[in-house]
Amino acid sequence: MTEIREFWDDVARSVAFLSRIPVPDRHFRGHDGGLGRAVRAFPLAGILIALPAAVTAVLLGAIHASSLFTAFLIVAAQATVTGALHEDGLADTADGFGGGRDRESALEIMKDSRIGTYGAVALILSFGIRVSALAAFLPLLTPTGGGVALLATAALSRAAMVWHWSRLPPARRDGVAAAAGAPEAPATSVALGSGVILALVLFFLSGIPAVAVLLSFGAFVLAVLSFTRIASRKLGGHTGDTIGATQQLTEVAVLGALALAI
Repeated sequence: MTEIREFWDDVARSVAFLSRIPVPDRHFRGHDGGLGRAVRAFPLAGILIALPAAVTAVLLGAIHASSLFTAFLIVAAQATVTGALHEDGLADTADGFGGGRDRESALEIMKDSRIGTYGAVALILSFGIRVSALAAFLPLLTPTGGGVALLATAALSRAAMVWHWSRLPPARRDGVAAAAGAPEAPATSVALGSGVILALVLFFLSGIPAVAVLLSFGAFVLAVLSFTRIASRKLGGHTGDTIGATQQLTEVAVLGALALAI
């Protein structure tokens, strides 16, 4: 019972960290704010966070709403629930990587709350690719299948965050990611294993062809490894922004793969 209670505490803490969903205070009593163990619940938390978007897909699909209109509302629902947290990380990362002459200048730019040209372009591309990909493949699935596919993508993209986080040291000592602590090795294994298994089960239930599933997993691996290598070269580590950017880039890659293969 204690382990089950601790796991659900980790789920609640992960939901609070990754979204703007209110979480009862009892899950934080005696908690030091670290997420080293809680990251094991990121994939499941991602599914819970994506539920409003999935319900939107199911309801609008059931009434045969325009696929483009549905796709825009899905992405809007995701951004609303998360408070555009991951989009902010993507924009800051793009500004830092694009405008920073060296590691120090890149980190300084990423701390600036103002958005620059690189960040604006990254957001336009992220929203545009996700919307167009959703509009491309949702009509080819049942309404329920489309909603379930969104949940699978959410599980994978949150597992990707843990993978990126665990592979690099903190780029700065006073950042959000550094304060949250490094993912524990067992928790990282659970996050990656559960993320892959949940995504496989959900993709199967959604009716997505096996080829599309394989391509989406290939896109997931390629996105995380490639971006982590770039972050290592640019910053020598991770930040809260790069962790959020990993979620966005993985989601773009997986949805793009599904649009190409279904």
